[in-house]
Amino acid sequence: MDVQFITSVAVITPDPSVSRRLYVDALGLPLTAEDDGYLHSEQIDGSNSFGVWPLPQAAQACFGIPDWPVDQPMPQASIEFEVSNAATVQVAAEELTQKGFTLLHEARTEPWGQTVARLQSSEGVIIGLSYAPSMHI
Repeated sequence: MDVQFITSVAVITPDPSVSRRLYVDALGLPLTAEDDGYLHSEQIDGSNSFGVWPLPQAAQACFGIPDWPVDQPMPQASIEFEVSNAATVQVAAEELTQKGFTLLHEARTEPWGQTVARLQSSEGVIIGLSYAPSMHI
């Protein structure tokens, strides 16, 4: 597997208003709020993208439901690792399954153009294998 760089890091929050108080109000991070409550910035040095991801959105992205399954560890963060192209996401996902890891979902292309497959690490972190065209301009 040829990981190019870290695409994004996001904290996963069960309470977006509390997280906003810390990351925006107290730390002063230049986070943009999307209509769905996701906060993010591509303007923080040292990070391609930093986000504050509401837990229901993480559940929807991973399982297609708004509630995190009770039989899965509650995630605290998400890290996405960028690969060289969209087709490589599925190849990388297959490599991980061959090494005994269970995917939360296979490679798929999201509405914003990113191709991603996800698994959950033993620490509870959501790990994405990703190709985001906007990161390759």
